[in-house]
Amino acid sequence: MNRLRQWWMHYGLGLLLSALAVGVALGLRQTQGSLLVELYSWITTPARPPVDPSVVLNQAATRELQALVAELQYQNRELKRLLQFTEQMPQSGIPAAVVGRSADHWWQQLTLSRGRQQGVKVGDVVMAPGGLIGRVESVTPNTSRVLLISDPTSRVGVMVSRSRHMGVMRGTGTQNAILEFFDKDPKVEVGDVVVTSGLSSFYPAGVVVGTIRAVNLDASPAPQATVELSAPLGLLEWGLIYSYAQSPTAQP
Repeated sequence: MNRLRQWWMHYGLGLLLSALAVGVALGLRQTQGSLLVELYSWITTPARPPVDPSVVLNQAATRELQALVAELQYQNRELKRLLQFTEQMPQSGIPAAVVGRSADHWWQQLTLSRGRQQGVKVGDVVMAPGGLIGRVESVTPNTSRVLLISDPTSRVGVMVSRSRHMGVMRGTGTQNAILEFFDKDPKVEVGDVVVTSGLSSFYPAGVVVGTIRAVNLDASPAPQATVELSAPLGLLEWGLIYSYAQSPTAQP
């Protein structure tokens, strides 16, 4: 008994502290530190000023209203831009909001909030502030799906506004597109404006598409240029749908 008492006096306190440390470590691991947070909150509660719940709720409501006002102001500016753009067009378009867009097909297609019941048809041209964005490829009674000109499968007949040299523009899935010229020596310069050509089957002539940002006259099989699309396709919230009578011989 004396040996047991002597052993306990030498090692007992260490064993208790070790067991306590292991227990605390296991507790922290299981609660992910919430025990320390609660302990800190309990210790510091007397030092914290009292909180009035009504004040906190009123502050939260004020922040919500401020955010709502900011969003409404932004939407108002966008609607004004859309109205100004509509007034510049020779015919009235159907305004439509972007109501669907897939992250996997962000640069390929989008869905607008107008469809067959509002007079939208397959083949209609879609524009936005900045210029051309695409064409309607399918419709439902109240929505329409738009194939964007940034889609890699998209092809648009275009020409350089200054020199009138023509070519075909294809999307790259970004804000830039590739223009392949018909001529071996096109007169093109960085900064030239690109518009749709009269040879395009799917789009009316003279619609702004973008601006030349780079030129590669040695590209094969034909000279190429990089076109920065003028409409902000990655940030679209609205569009204008215009009826366009396609050529009966046009092929998709």
